[in-house]
Formats: sequence, structure tokens, C-alpha cells
Amino acid sequence: MRARALPAPALVVIAIVGVQFGNAFAGSFLDQVGPLGAAALRLFFSATILAAVVRPRVRGWDLRTWVGVAVLGLALAGMNSLIYLAIAEIPIGVAVTVELFGPLAIAIAGIRRLVDALWVVLAVAGIALLGLEAGGALSVVGLLLAAGAAAFWALYILASAHLGSRVRGVDGLSVAMLLALVLVLPFGSGSALTAVAADPWLLAVFAGVALLTSSIPYSLEFLALKSMPSRVFGVLSSLGPAIAALAGLLVLQQVLSLPQLAAIVLVTIASIGVIATSRTPTEIAPAPAPAGSV
Repeated sequence: MRARALPAPALVVIAIVGVQFGNAFAGSFLDQVGPLGAAALRLFFSATILAAVVRPRVRGWDLRTWVGVAVLGLALAGMNSLIYLAIAEIPIGVAVTVELFGPLAIAIAGIRRLVDALWVVLAVAGIALLGLEAGGALSVVGLLLAAGAAAFWALYILASAHLGSRVRGVDGLSVAMLLALVLVLPFGSGSALTAVAADPWLLAVFAGVALLTSSIPYSLEFLALKSMPSRVFGVLSSLGPAIAALAGLLVLQQVLSLPQLAAIVLVTIASIGVIATSRTPTEIAPAPAPAGSV
């Protein structure tokens, strides 16, 4: 079945599963390639694969479209780099928890009914439980890096929703990812090349990581945001910590605690609730980008 034939919420959930399981697999390699090296390798393979498959057509793009692509590329570079830098400083569960406040901010901004607020509150409660479960002293630098990733994620959502209505398919995403690679390479190419020279098999590892965490998920999200309200996307993204906990159990054999299980229940209820009570995409268009941002 083609991705276009699937409902937009299903595309987002598939994307989240790919990202979290891919990150669980990639986490054990950060010591070898470094955070920015990992971001550079991930973007290199993601951009290369997507460009080869999509072959973006840029002829006829106006200045506003190119500015939108540039903003999306900046968002991709920021969210990829800062989340890996954050994971190097604080536990991955905490980093993902803080990062998710980006899409949740979009969800909160879109509140129009009391029932919408209920789902957002449940999602925030679940994320808070996962954050508190980490315990212990946390690096302020790591928390700030994760907060920066959250801001870039929010920018990515808004830029994707805006650009999706102006370009064909995922052409805009493909060009934006190439731009993100150009922005990250000067900072991550050194450690990446050193690691790959010592262990060439890392190329295969990060090619797989790129497919799971970037090329496929970003394409699915980009398509979903063509017809899905940004508010709905934001609350669905709260499934991330729950799926990350499941990935930790299956990939890293990490045992789930009771607070983590409670968080999974809360965010799952919130995600199901927002879909069950939301209006149809024809009644609510994707949230436009703020004036001047793209």
C-alpha cells in the first residue's frame, strides 16, 4: 500500500516508530563518531537517499518558496545536531522528553476547545512522568541543548506545513535536507571521517539509521502535514517517549518502571483522544507559519 493511501495519523505513527527505534540503535555509536559526527553521517545518507529517490524539481520556485526551503533546512540542521549533543550530556529519555515540548507548543497554540486542552494536559503529564523518572542531577547544558532541539522541531513543523502546500510531493524536503547537510558538515565531518577511517562498517550502520530516523520518517511526516492540522501532529508526537521506552526494552533490554508504564498510558490516551475528537482535515487546515518566519 502506498504511503499516500494511508491516513495522515498512521503516517505520523509509523514515522515516530522508525525514529525512536533508529535512535535506540544509533545511541551506542555516539562515543565512536561524536554527536555532531553522528548528525553529519545521518544527514549525509538521508539527503543522498532522498535526493536520489525524489529527484526534486526546483524550476519555477519563487523567492518565497526558496526562503521556506532555507528555513526548513535550518530547522533540520538544528534539530538533528542539538538532540545528539543533548543525548551526549543527559539521558536520552530526558532529552526526548524536553524536545517534545516543541510540537506540544504547537498543540497548545492551537487549542480552541476544552476537550483539546484535556488531551494536551494528559500528554504533558505523561512527558513529565518520563522526565521525573530519570532522576538525579542533570546537566543544565544538556537541558538547554534539548530545549534548542525542541524549538527547531517546532520550526520544522510550521515550515513543513507551509511548504507542503507550495511544492510537489517532498521536493521541498529533499532540497532542505541537502541544505541541512551543508550547514552541519563543517562541524561534524572531522569526527565522522576519523571514525569511519577506523571502522568503515559505520557507513552501513548510519545508512540504516538514516533510513529509519530521517529519510522515511521525514517524508511521511511531510506528506501527513499536507492534510493534518499542526495541532493534531503536535499531540501525536507525544507518543515519542512511549515508543522510545518500548524501543529501549526490545533493542537495549531496558526494563520499564511503573512510572514509565503510567506515562505510556497517559500519552497513548491523549493521542487517541485528539484523533477521536478532532474535526476532519477539510474543516481545519494545517496551521500557517507565523508571519515573517518563512
